[in-house]
Amino acid sequence: MARVVVLILHVRAEPGAGPLTTAFGAIRRRNAERQAAGFRAVGGGAAEVGVEVIVDDNPLDGGSFGGRLREAATALGVDGVVVLGSGSIPLATAADRREFVAVAAGPAGRALANNAYSADVVAIGGSGRLAGLPDLTADNVLPRWLAADGGFAVGDLRNRWRLQMDLDSPLDALLCRPAAGARLGEVAATTTATVRAALDRVGAAARDDRRELIVAGRASATSLAWLERSTASRTRAVIEERGFRTRPAGASQRPVASIIGLAIERDGPEALGPLLARLGDAALVDSRVLIAHRCGADETSWPAAEDRFASDLLLPDRIADPWLAALTRSARDAPIPVVLGGHSLVGPGLRLALGRRAWT
Repeated sequence: MARVVVLILHVRAEPGAGPLTTAFGAIRRRNAERQAAGFRAVGGGAAEVGVEVIVDDNPLDGGSFGGRLREAATALGVDGVVVLGSGSIPLATAADRREFVAVAAGPAGRALANNAYSADVVAIGGSGRLAGLPDLTADNVLPRWLAADGGFAVGDLRNRWRLQMDLDSPLDALLCRPAAGARLGEVAATTTATVRAALDRVGAAARDDRRELIVAGRASATSLAWLERSTASRTRAVIEERGFRTRPAGASQRPVASIIGLAIERDGPEALGPLLARLGDAALVDSRVLIAHRCGADETSWPAAEDRFASDLLLPDRIADPWLAALTRSARDAPIPVVLGGHSLVGPGLRLALGRRAWT
C-alpha cells in the first residue's frame, strides 16, 4: 500500500503582531486542523495517509518553500506528497481530498494542482523526483516546475471554483463561513460590522437590473460568466494584472500597472470613492493590484499585513500607512458601497459575496 504524506504549512503570527494578524493566524490554524482531519479520513482507503501540520513560527526556517518541500520528501521517504498552506481550499469536499490523495498515491510522474498557474495545493506522485526541486519561493509556481523541469504530467482543477478560494485575509474567512467552518470568534462583530453592511449594499445593487456593478482587479473570465448568469445588474469589469504574484523568477516583465491605480496616482488615494461612484452603483475592488501599482510586486514593500487586513474590513482608523488609510477611508465613505479585498474577492469569492449570504 502506497504511503502518502499531506504536508500542511502554517506560519504562526509573530510575537507582537497586531490583533487582526493574530486573529487571522488562529483562523488559518483552524483551517489547517480541519484539512488535517479531512485528509486523515481519506486514509484506510486507497492510501495510508500521514499528516504533518507545521505550527512553528516559520516552517521555512529562513529557507524557501522549494527547499522545505525537497527536504520533507527526502526525509519522510514516502511514495507521494500533498502539500498545501494552512489557508488553502477551505471549501474543499471529501471527494476533492480523495482525488488529491489518489494522485499522490498513484504512478510516479503525475501531479494534480487546484490551479496549475497559481497553486495552493499540489499532489505529487513519486516524491523521489523532488530531489531536484530548486529553492522556489512559493507554492504558486510549483506546477510549472513539475511540468517543465520535473517531467510530470500535471492535472489542473481550476474549473472547480470552490478549490480556488483561499484564506488570505479575515475578509475571506468572513465570506467562507459557515461553509468552511471558519469561526470568527477572535474578530469581534463590531470589527466586521462596516464591511458586512457594505457587502449587503453591494449585494442589493447586484440584484437590481437598474444598477451597475464594478468588479476591478484579477477577475477571471469564469467569474465574469458567473456574474452574467447570476446577477441582475449590469457589470463593468476592469481586469488587470492577473498573475503578477506568480511570475517566474527572473522573468523580464514590466512593472505592475493599473488603470485605476493611474487615476489615483494622479488625483490621490482620496479620489478612489468618487471615481468609482462615477463608474457604477457598487464596487468590489482587488486592492492588492492598487498596492502593487504603488509599491511594486514584492509584498515585502507593501503596507503591513495588519494594515491590509484593516483595509479589507474598511477600518481606516486602524491603518498606520497614510496612503492605504486614505484609500480605505475614501472607499468606506464613497457615495456607493465599495468593498476592498484580495484576489478571492473578485474571483471565487464573488459567489459568496453576491450569492448565498454566508453570515445569515
